[in-house]
Amino acid sequence: MDPISPAAPRLSPDPWVEWGVAQITFEGQTVCGDLHLVKSFADGVLTAVVDGLGQGVEAAAATQVAVATLEANAQEQAITLLERCHQALKPTRGAAISLASYNASYGTMNWLGVGNVEGVLLRADKDTAPPQESIMLFSGVAGHQIPLLRAVVTPVSPADLLIFFTDGVRRDFLSEPIPAQAPQRIADHICAKYSKGTDDSLVLVARYTGGPR
Repeated sequence: MDPISPAAPRLSPDPWVEWGVAQITFEGQTVCGDLHLVKSFADGVLTAVVDGLGQGVEAAAATQVAVATLEANAQEQAITLLERCHQALKPTRGAAISLASYNASYGTMNWLGVGNVEGVLLRADKDTAPPQESIMLFSGVAGHQIPLLRAVVTPVSPADLLIFFTDGVRRDFLSEPIPAQAPQRIADHICAKYSKGTDDSLVLVARYTGGPR
């Protein structure tokens, strides 16, 4: 496996979330087919992870189309974003996409996915029931075939932790306590310890702050 790639340097912290990302390119490939996006808009932020079908250049091309589409329309509703990606990805091999759109005005997160990019929300307040929630995933491949979509609106509180991870990462990290560390360190730890080594791997960790500090 290639070395872990940390998040690209950012000019300033995001006003709505603290975040970090780590990825590993599948051995023998020159580019990673897994990409992420964290994009602020007027009263919130869009977080997303895209996994292009397969590996290599064609997978990366699909993810780049999806990320560009999401970035250009970040303020739109979650379902609309996935439908836009579905149309844009039709000339490509397609991709799995999971996203979460935070609305800081209402303290909510609208999230869903198509394919197998998993997402889990870990509550900062351990007395919250349930303390952990998973993203609603719909079968299909964006760009080829997707079903009728339905987004889930979930309340969020400051310090709640969202983790997106592609299918190159084993989900058994969820059976262990997540360390109370910066998101980048959490992402690095999960990606290094739980990467399967059979595919590209990407972990995006975002801690909700509740707004500009």
